[in-house]
Amino acid sequence: MPVDKRGQADSGVVARSIAVIGAGWAGCAAAVELARAGYKVTVLEAARSLGGRARRVETDRKQLDNGQHILLGAYSETLRLMKLTGVDREQALLTLPLQMRYAPDTGGMDFIAPALPLPAPLHLAAALLRAKGLQREDKLSLARFSTTARWMGWQLDTDCSVSELLQRFDQTERLIQLMWRPLCLAALNTPPERASAQVFLNVLRDSLGAKRRASDMLLPRADLSALFPEAATRYIMANGGSVRSGAKVQALRSIEGRLWQLDISGAAVGGTWSTYFGGVVLATGAAQAAALLHDIPDADTTALCSQLTAFEPEAITTVYLQYEAATRLDLPFYALLDDPDSHQYGQFVFDRGQLDATQNGLLAVIISASGPAAAQPQELLAEAVAVQLAVVFQRPELGRPAWFKVITEKRATYASSPGLVRPDNATGLPGLVLAGDYTAGAYPATLEMAVRSGVTAAQLLKGSAVQ
Repeated sequence: MPVDKRGQADSGVVARSIAVIGAGWAGCAAAVELARAGYKVTVLEAARSLGGRARRVETDRKQLDNGQHILLGAYSETLRLMKLTGVDREQALLTLPLQMRYAPDTGGMDFIAPALPLPAPLHLAAALLRAKGLQREDKLSLARFSTTARWMGWQLDTDCSVSELLQRFDQTERLIQLMWRPLCLAALNTPPERASAQVFLNVLRDSLGAKRRASDMLLPRADLSALFPEAATRYIMANGGSVRSGAKVQALRSIEGRLWQLDISGAAVGGTWSTYFGGVVLATGAAQAAALLHDIPDADTTALCSQLTAFEPEAITTVYLQYEAATRLDLPFYALLDDPDSHQYGQFVFDRGQLDATQNGLLAVIISASGPAAAQPQELLAEAVAVQLAVVFQRPELGRPAWFKVITEKRATYASSPGLVRPDNATGLPGLVLAGDYTAGAYPATLEMAVRSGVTAAQLLKGSAVQ
């Protein structure tokens, strides 16, 4: 195996050199922060594309995302790093007020925060007053939830399921069906009966319970790779770093607790190679991180690996349906009443043409926690979703798309269950830190959680002996 001797020649130079393993949103965030601080960063990504579980994919039809995402105005770190790397927020994101809107005459609701930047909780009160499709008891139920949660500081003494929390807060069945369940699925990608109430409250604190701008819903106009990972790549390279896709790290070894030796394979490095770094950000998925940590010689990583392998994966399925270019919904997105027993799987539908003119006529239907739906044959699932749209919007033509594409990210997130213990960014090994949406933090497995974890990992390395 060839060995790069430069680390032995100048340990001072190598000490300022950091490897980031994985070019998902966490890895890109860590790399940008380290590059900004003057470190020489090398990003190593095993796949050919950047973005991890939130990326652009090439299909036999057109370029699509591997899943539709919504960001929030509260995603402060994501928005900060997007700005730092040159992403124009107005061009990259469509900003909408917090809302939960169903198609008219479907038995749903129409809830939307006012356009005026009212302070919390006045924006919620105004939205409640104007909301349609909710009875007086439903509105009082929501107001009671907000008031009680705020009084509690959005904090529970003991975690429980979201379903238990809603029962404890005397929420109406209609409000649970139309608001709380779809919000829980969208935010935590975990059904309410299995989802952490504390993590759900954390999300609500920064949306329903926060200032008006923090609760804004931000819909990507650009594809997910362009939204941040590719901008991060340009920033890293402009600051003296490098990003190598198709470069798989096979093994890690600590050299006297001062340097890290990485064995790397793939076309990007011309076969198999070993080289040295002063620090490493391990920003792969949890299972891949456990595999690398387990094989580090003379390191006791048993407890950490047990944490990393305990996550239960949850899938997200996106059903893309292409119609004539003139096909358009009245709003950029709608909530849908799902009922899997009646083959109504869609939970939200997005009109991609209102976000990107090159995708006119393309609708994206999201199914969170989609394990049972994803088990269906793709043709049957797409047909069921198309029929669901045709019935909901009373438009028969939506039942006959020109083509469809079903994309399921089987390990999109982990189940955000009550009391779940997530590992710290620090591994206990000098110069080696974790970054990923699965690390300890207030948020579930979202883009913001990934970015915050990457920033924390970078801060740990900057504060360590890597100088």
